[in-house]
Amino acid sequence: MSEPQGFLLASPLQQDSCFIVDWPLCQLRVINDQQYPWFLLVPRRNGLKELTDLPEHDYLQYQQESRQLSLWLQETFRPDKLNIAALGNLVPQLHIHHIARFRTDAAWPAPVWGVAKMQPYTDEQLQQQITLWLLSLPRWC
Repeated sequence: MSEPQGFLLASPLQQDSCFIVDWPLCQLRVINDQQYPWFLLVPRRNGLKELTDLPEHDYLQYQQESRQLSLWLQETFRPDKLNIAALGNLVPQLHIHHIARFRTDAAWPAPVWGVAKMQPYTDEQLQQQITLWLLSLPRWC
């Protein structure tokens, strides 16, 4: 997919996640680990490390997109808790994790990072999931 304004996605994010859709500011991606409903919002702006690096109008747009994704996660997955975090210790490009957590998941109550080896979707599973998600995700004009 051609990226607007020369947007470059960090290679670790390309390797660990799959594109779903572009929203007005962010690229919505899913982490390729079927243990958790784990999504990323990646603002399509180069050179950003922190949310505070976003200009105010982009920051407000990010907040709207994050809220819509969070509401969709709650409605779709009915998690016990949502984890939303912008860490970037290993991958400094600004990306914000949105993870639906359950008391029954492998990492509960700890963070998901490094607890269990990733369990990737098959290509077919991933395509089926993305198709289903696209039917129910918020649409942007």
